[in-house]
Amino acid sequence: MLELIYNNLKFYAASMYFDIQEQLVEYLNKMDEIMELTKRGKILIAADTHSRSKTWHDHITNTRGKKLEEYPAGSQLHIINEENERSTFNNTRGVSNIDLTIVNNNLLSDVHDWEISEEDSLSDHNYLKYKISMSRGKTYTKKPNTEAQCT
Repeated sequence: MLELIYNNLKFYAASMYFDIQEQLVEYLNKMDEIMELTKRGKILIAADTHSRSKTWHDHITNTRGKKLEEYPAGSQLHIINEENERSTFNNTRGVSNIDLTIVNNNLLSDVHDWEISEEDSLSDHNYLKYKISMSRGKTYTKKPNTEAQCT
């Protein structure tokens, strides 16, 4: 987990991998720990959940997806994935939307322009791009493995 501070913007970012062999509840408990650790500040979680749901624009809902659908509302978290022609995951076994961008109530209004990038990620997971607004009208764009860019 990272604490990111720039001018008036302070938020926490975490990257999570939900192993398909492990019970989903373990990862939900870890998200609860993140919420407690950050004292419910502004939080963004980028997660490979291995969970599929029509709620985040997949073609199907699997058992893990159904369980994950129920979690965010009670935890003041929101899955902000938007409908897109592309999928977050794509390989020879198929396509799905298992990669999620999750934010809490405190950051929800600051994150916008979520999209699945057309840029080649050199992976079977596509880049997810979004902008995080500043109160001064500046916007930060973050792509995986790059520095934030101010516009």
